[in-house]
Amino acid sequence: MTPQTHRGATDPGAPPSDGGGAGPLVVVLGATGFVGSAVLARLARRDIRIRAVARRAAPVPPGARADIEVVTADLTERETLARAVKGADAVVHTLLCEGGWRAAERPGGERVNVGVMADLLDLLPPDPADGGRPPLVVYAGAASQVGVPPREPLDGTEPDRPATVYDEQKLRAERLLLAASAAGRVRGVGLRLPTVFGEGTVPGTADRGVVAAMARRALAGEPITMWHDGTVRRDLVHIADIAAAFTAALDHGDRLAGRSWLLGAGRGDALGDVFRALAAGAAARTGGAPVPVVAVEPPAHAPETDFRSVTIDSAAFREATGWYPAVALAEGLDRTLAALAGDLPERP
Repeated sequence: MTPQTHRGATDPGAPPSDGGGAGPLVVVLGATGFVGSAVLARLARRDIRIRAVARRAAPVPPGARADIEVVTADLTERETLARAVKGADAVVHTLLCEGGWRAAERPGGERVNVGVMADLLDLLPPDPADGGRPPLVVYAGAASQVGVPPREPLDGTEPDRPATVYDEQKLRAERLLLAASAAGRVRGVGLRLPTVFGEGTVPGTADRGVVAAMARRALAGEPITMWHDGTVRRDLVHIADIAAAFTAALDHGDRLAGRSWLLGAGRGDALGDVFRALAAGAAARTGGAPVPVVAVEPPAHAPETDFRSVTIDSAAFREATGWYPAVALAEGLDRTLAALAGDLPERP
């Protein structure tokens, strides 16, 4: 476990700081991931202390105002996790097993997706300096935890019937958090994320989702493929808006604690239209004709959820925090293409 700060010399032999000093300490777990790095970049604009924790060193965002301590660590090791979160006023949990949702069934997937949360909740004592107030934990869950959508839009009142191993693991971790919150051990907030897309905040954190995958195909002159007729809808939210939702959750922790909250744009964008927009945008950059958007036979492993439309009503979270998605779909797609084409510096 190696700490360093962006305002001082690196000391590979030193332990993480004990949480002392001015301002609250926010620990970001998974700080080099697609979501975690965007949250780190947004929090870095604030006059706070941040401990950015991941398996590899998190780049310090340019122009950061925060005091940032960078820690490299394997958080599946309980003692290492204990040191990583020591003194935390708030923890942002964006950790995900390597390989994303498809890796949940692999050895170690459950340990990362569920076990780290269980350990975290055991290791986070109330802060004596704050009158024993429980620390705030904001967790990156998934709207897909509900399973096959029973209706549109989802509003968070639906029963959870996860249809994949990944969603079952995410739901278990969320339930552990909310049970600990109900017991007064932490102030737990679950954020159920929609389909997130956009440009990576720093090199190495590019989106691996369907929008970025098809944008890469279009830029390479390859046909965009889909497993349906293009009318299937997804609630697409740009990564910058997701990062803003996490900071909003930190700002309104007391009001949000004790439950999960759905995030979404509420549009339900037809993927065929999204892919054709990507094809047109890529053609404008390459000077060629738009690549075709074609339906192909789905693989045998494709879950039923891939063929069902999703629209999300996030009114509850918006009313509680004032958050709303500010990046329009067309702008988000353009930024994604520009970053992948090398025309746009990656940004939060």
